[in-house]
Order: sequence, then structure tokens, then C-alpha cells
Amino acid sequence: MKRILALTLLLSVCAAMATAARDKASEALLRRICPEAAGRIMLEIGPHADGNDYFEISGRNGKPRIVGNNSVSVATGLHWYLKNHCGVHLSWNNMRAQLPALLPLPTQTVRKQTPLTMRYDFNYCTFSYSMAFWDWERWEKEIDWMALHGINMPLAIVGMESAWRNMLLRLGYSEKEVGDFIAGPAFLAWWAMNNLEGWGGPLPASWYENRTQLQKKILARMKELGMTPVLPGYCGMMPHDADEKLGLQVVKGDRWNGYVRPANLLPTDERFDEIADIYYEELTRLYGKADFYSMDPFHEMGDVEVNYAEAGRKLLAAMKRCRPGARWVIQGWTENPRPQLLEAIEPGQLVILDLFSECRPMWGIPSVWRRYEGYGPHDWLFCMLENFGANVGLHGRMDQLIDNFRQTKTNPLAKNIKGIGLTMEGSGGNPVMFELMCELPWMGSDIPGKEEWTARYVRNRYGCDDPDLQAAWQVLIDGIYNCPAGNNQQGPHESIFCGRPSTDNFQVKSWSKMRNYYDPATTLRAARLMAKAAPRMRGNNNYEFDLVDICRQALADQGRRQYQRAMSDYRTFSRSDFRKSSRRFLDMLLLQDRLLGTRPEFRLGTWTEAARALGQTEEEKDLYEWNARVQLTTWGNRECADKGGLRDYANKEWQGLLKDFYYPRWERWMQALDRQMEEDSGPRPDALGGGPNANKTSSELFAMALPSAPVIDWYAMEEPWTLLKGGYTAQPEGDAVDVALEVMEYLQNE
Repeated sequence: MKRILALTLLLSVCAAMATAARDKASEALLRRICPEAAGRIMLEIGPHADGNDYFEISGRNGKPRIVGNNSVSVATGLHWYLKNHCGVHLSWNNMRAQLPALLPLPTQTVRKQTPLTMRYDFNYCTFSYSMAFWDWERWEKEIDWMALHGINMPLAIVGMESAWRNMLLRLGYSEKEVGDFIAGPAFLAWWAMNNLEGWGGPLPASWYENRTQLQKKILARMKELGMTPVLPGYCGMMPHDADEKLGLQVVKGDRWNGYVRPANLLPTDERFDEIADIYYEELTRLYGKADFYSMDPFHEMGDVEVNYAEAGRKLLAAMKRCRPGARWVIQGWTENPRPQLLEAIEPGQLVILDLFSECRPMWGIPSVWRRYEGYGPHDWLFCMLENFGANVGLHGRMDQLIDNFRQTKTNPLAKNIKGIGLTMEGSGGNPVMFELMCELPWMGSDIPGKEEWTARYVRNRYGCDDPDLQAAWQVLIDGIYNCPAGNNQQGPHESIFCGRPSTDNFQVKSWSKMRNYYDPATTLRAARLMAKAAPRMRGNNNYEFDLVDICRQALADQGRRQYQRAMSDYRTFSRSDFRKSSRRFLDMLLLQDRLLGTRPEFRLGTWTEAARALGQTEEEKDLYEWNARVQLTTWGNRECADKGGLRDYANKEWQGLLKDFYYPRWERWMQALDRQMEEDSGPRPDALGGGPNANKTSSELFAMALPSAPVIDWYAMEEPWTLLKGGYTAQPEGDAVDVALEVMEYLQNE
């Protein structure tokens, strides 16, 4: 029997070799990541067998040969070969490959396959938190990254505002009214998700043209590589005044963190089909039709007076009139998709993104969002959210991710799983977690533990098996990269440097749900081990990025400890100690700024320069930079920042932002505390009972005796910074290794 199976496999491999053809799309990708590699690696498309995606790595005529059933499979196999055979790991911080002079050939054919043929990418938020100002050059790299990591089903919403603009103009809205409705570039995601109107706008006409042309390039390249883009469908959103303007029947939700929400067109309105058809006509005219459309009606709205079942049927029918064979992609998030909607839609029509599968899975296993029947008969994808607000910080749930994914292999509620998804709010950080997630579908039932997998990852990422690097990463995966079950925090452990000051700072943004789960000594230990490898690893791009990132985390963690020392000195009225401890805290913040300035990925100027570059006039450049600055800091106006709780949601440990925005807040706070202690130790009443408080009542004196920190109008400090222009560049300053070693020496001298 074993001989028969071996012969069958050999025959299938031979058949694949005989029928394979050159994959020109993957060859072009290889030339982009490594121009000198052209012709050195054979990239071919073979037959599509048994419904699975697959790739094979072998040798032929002295060259590496990679065969897959489509271009994405071939590209995935290419990256697998580069990682595991050449020590070349391509990531957001490094998309150029330096190949060895002699390319190694596998000793035997490597074959990987997966039944999880839908591999999705992006959250709506990613398009604003990370991609708001990307040009084609940056998008081209991202599409290559997706192909190399097996992504074949990316959300593609760039330029959707152009279709909306055309639709609203056809319905009788003026250009001004359209401008008041569609948000600015850094806030388009929350407009698209039915959360707000107009904030950050109005958009100039040049923006619509620029984004329309960019989207056409994006879609063309995605399709060239065999990807199936997910376009934005019509979910019933309308301007909040559509009832008055057009006489429509709409439902309106409560304000979203201080913002007026768009309205939702009721499915019973006689013009529902007409308006939906106009939207799809305009979207199709600009970007063609799609096999998948993304729609998230009633997103984060709570319960509203609407027939969810009828709404679902109407939205599906409108999509089907545009593209009969299309499927509806919907997020599994909080109360969505509503049970009534699921019951109303036939199986096979929906693809549900279980958005936070590594922490709060809804598909049936225990979690705070558990649905005991899962998604019933509907197809769904296992997704990793990982990052909220594109915050900077080491973070991961390695054991949870691996264990939850393993359960999809045996749990009956997972029978309709069709793939995986990356649904981060911000990209570019924690490449280790995204590498793990993208490899999981190709592992079959042989999924290793985090220790074994990470050891291979370290070899691949740095191109060597350095003992200090291995030790550093084993420390990290047992601590900060292993957020445990039961901890529901949203993304990275936030840096104390980024928070609005108080005497009891912990989390930075309002909804982070942070809880301590790792010892800060572990990140310091990992940073020291990383730094120890510097003499051997200097010049290695992946190493230098990780060295800065891990040292940044260690400095932030020690900064939190230093903050606690300063507050202890304040509470115990140790004035001289407070001045020393608060000064050291401020110095640590400035040192962090200098460390991060050595890498473009951690520089504010990378973000603001990209924003200004999209403008065609000074007025446009100023608008885009204002969008960029506001999103990072106040997020909105005073009401939204203070009462709505949005301030610092997108906080970043970035050079420039630390020094010019976060540092002045902390410096003012420390000065205010010092001044308060000085005043509290001032002149006392004279012997006859005189003095400024001599005539106060007992209740007034009692109130004065209660502890009270200074009150500072932070928004009044923050808003002026958002109105500034220029002053930041993407160009790195200083040597990353030298400054990282300086940080380690500084922390050694506590």
C-alpha cells in the first residue's frame, strides 16, 4: 500500500511538472524584490488539483523551481523558499531581497497545500490608520507583500468616495453638500463604516481623481497576481438629512463619540432599490465588478428600530442585481452580523470575518463574545486583529492564536471555515505575528508550538542561528508576545510616554482595556540579548529594525516604572527626589525620541511627508497634514477628544511626536506638580493666627486638605500643534545600533 501511495504521489508530481507553465506575474514580482534574480529561479503555474491551493519547491536544471496552482501560491512558495533555504525574510521593514551567489537546491521536493483557499487582508480602519496617504509606490510593495504571504482576497476600498460622490450628485446633492458628508483622508474609514460625516473634509476635486486612478492600478495589479479583490458594497448609508433632503425613510443611531452619524435607509423605502442600483452603477463604471462585496450595516449602532432580516435580503438582492454570482463579506464584530440577518440569508451567500479570533472568537469556542451556535451554516474566516489604532508596541497572543486555530480542525462549529484573515487596524508592526498567521493555513494538522516555530522564524528572519537572538526571542514569546486568555486588551501594551498626564496613568486610550500580563524586566532582558548580538549583526536590516523596536519597548516599560517612582515621590512630598525622578522620566522620553529617529518606520515625518506629497496646492497639502496630525492626537474636536474619549486612540511612539507633542505635556505636568509642592510648603500663618486661610470655614479647610492634582486644559495645549505645518522628515538620523547600545547603557545605570 505504501508503495502504491508513493507511486501515486510521484506520478502526480511528474504530471504537474509536465503541464506547468511560466508564471509571468510572479516573475515580475521577483524582479521587483530582487532585480538581479531574474531568470535564476523557475516560477511556474501547475494544474489545480482537488480544490486545494498548493506550492511545490524543488530543483531542475540546477535552478530552484517553484510550482503552484496560481500566482499567489507561487509567490507564497517563493517566499517559503527564500525564508527557509536562503535566509531571506521579506517584511514591511524590508521588501528587497539579497540572494546568495549560489542558490541552494532542496534535497527533496517540498509540498505545502491548504483547503483554506480564502485568505483575506485588511480592516476598514487599516485604510485610514496606515494607508491614508499611500501612493502607488507604497501600494505596489504592499501588494507584493500580500502575494508573498499568501493573501488572495484583499479588501479594496481606495477611491470608494468617488463612487459615493457621483451617486449623491445624481440624487440631487450639491458639491458642497457632498463635501459636508464625505470625510477627510485620515477619517474615511469611519465615514465608510457609518460612524461619522464630514470630519476632516471637504475633499478637493483632485483627491477624487487621484484616488480613482490609484484604485485602478491597485485592482489591476491584484488581478494580475490572481487575487480576488473585495469591493465596498452598498449597506444603506445615506447623509443624516436624507429624510429632509430626499423625503426618504431612514433610521438614525445615537451620536458616535460626539459625531453625528449618517442615516440608514430603511429597506421598506420605495426608493431603496433605485438608490442601491445607482451606487453599484457608479462603482462599476469606475472599478468594474467584483466577486465579493463588503457590507457592514448598522456597524457599532446597538439596537435600532429596523427589520434586520428584510434589510439583509434587500442588501443582498441589490448586490446580486449588480453581480449575480457575488458573495457578501461581513464583519463578525460586537452584535454583527445580527442573528435575524443570518437567518434570512441562504447559506453560501455570506463570508463572515470572525474579526478577533485570537482573543474574542465569536464562532463558538469560549470567549466574551461567544456565539454558542457559531455562525450556523454560513461560511466564515478565522481572523487575527492584533492591532488597534496602529499603536506602536510589541504584542501578540501566540498560544491563544495557535490553540484557537487548532480547534478549527476538530470543532463541529468550524465545519464551514473557508480561510483566514488579517484584520488589523494598523499594519507595519509585529511582523512575527503576521508571519505566524500567514503560515498557519499551510501547516495542515502539523502545527508546532510557539517555541519550535519561533526558533525557525529567528533563523529565517536574520539569516543565521545566533544564540543571543534565539534567547532574546524565547524571552519575548514567553512574555509580551503571549498575552493570556482572559486578557481582552485591545492591542499593544501602551507606552506611558504617549498618555495624557495624571497622577495615576495606566492605559493611554479610552478603550484599550490594558492589564499587566508580563514582567517589564523581560523586555529589558530581551533588549540586552539583542544588543549583545550587535557586533555580529550590524548592517542586517531586519536585525536593526527589531533591535530598535525591542529596545524601544524596554525603554517604554522602564519609563512606566520611572513614572511610578516620580509619582511616589510626589505623594510622599519628597521634593528633591521628585525633581530627580521626574527629570529622569523626561530624559527617558527624549532618549526614546532619538532612538526612534534612527529608522524611517518610526518617524513622524514618514507620515506627514506622505500626506503633504499628495496635495497639488499648498491649501491641499495643509489640509492633508492637518488630517495626519489630528488623527494621531486629538482625533476630533474638543467634544470628541474630551467627552467622546477619542483622544490619543491612534497614539504612536514616533520620533517627532514624542519630542514635540508628548514631551511638552509631560514637562508641563511635572512642573505643575513641583510648583504645587512648592506652594504647599510656603509661608504659614503668623503666631496670632493670621494668614491667607485664617478666615476660611472648616468645610473649606477640609476641602483644601484633600489630595488634588493640578487641573490642566490639555486640549488647549494639543490643538495648536495640530495646526502647525512641516518640520518633520522621513530621513533617519543617527546610527540605529549605536543609539540602541546607548539606550542599553542608560538603562544599566539606574
